[in-house]
Amino acid sequence: MAETHANKTKRKKAVKKAAEPKTVADAKELERTPAYWQLTDDEVLLRSPEPEDEYKTSDSWRVFRIMGEFVDGFDNLATITRGVSIFGSARTHDGDPMYLAAQETAKLLAEQGFEIITGGGPGIMEAANRGAYESGKVSVGCNIELPFEQIPNPYQTKSLSFKYFFVRKTMFIKYSNAYIIFPGGFGTMDELFEALTLIQTKKIRNFPVVLFGSQYWQGLLQWITSTMLNDRYINEDDLHLIHLTDSPQEAFNFIVKICGIPSTNSGT
Repeated sequence: MAETHANKTKRKKAVKKAAEPKTVADAKELERTPAYWQLTDDEVLLRSPEPEDEYKTSDSWRVFRIMGEFVDGFDNLATITRGVSIFGSARTHDGDPMYLAAQETAKLLAEQGFEIITGGGPGIMEAANRGAYESGKVSVGCNIELPFEQIPNPYQTKSLSFKYFFVRKTMFIKYSNAYIIFPGGFGTMDELFEALTLIQTKKIRNFPVVLFGSQYWQGLLQWITSTMLNDRYINEDDLHLIHLTDSPQEAFNFIVKICGIPSTNSGT
């Protein structure tokens, strides 16, 4: 059939994209549409401006929302002076050896007077919060709003919710005296390497970074040693920024020792 002006108009209408939402509220309405990408506050903030982008005039105003998250976080966590952040997979189930190890590690630290901080979700986060909560100690969850719902675990004495990952990550760094990293995915790796980068570049003090689970981490550590160190992208001293263990008691002893706090539970 010959191409006519009418056909061209119909074709253009047929392939026309759905209108992009102007606000997060509009996007949440569109989330009910099958296969529609889910707009988050991080996506709105971090997307590159386009010539006719309606967001480009509102980025400066979005700073006030970001500032509000920082103020809320600082206000709510101001009393956390001996925090230990525990990271790991949200997919680890209750009863898994790593779940039980995270729970026990958090319990030991909480009973020593450390406040336990996690991402507030399920899996390892739940286990760590649970260890502190069931000991009657401070158990903090810094939850993040995600396109897919993350339900906060019930073992939190203090629960915060953040829209922006970078604000939440600032809270972990600011209020932690140590990190314990259990097996996990991309998010866990992100927290690990951000801490190592800040310590290596002396942007923050050198605090304990503990990797828990030698079988899980051995491949990564071998690659760091055989490739990254061998190619001189890091120094040998950088390897000492990481402490590897398979024991809740050893993780506890190491953190207590480095933090210079007299232990009331040194184990056997």
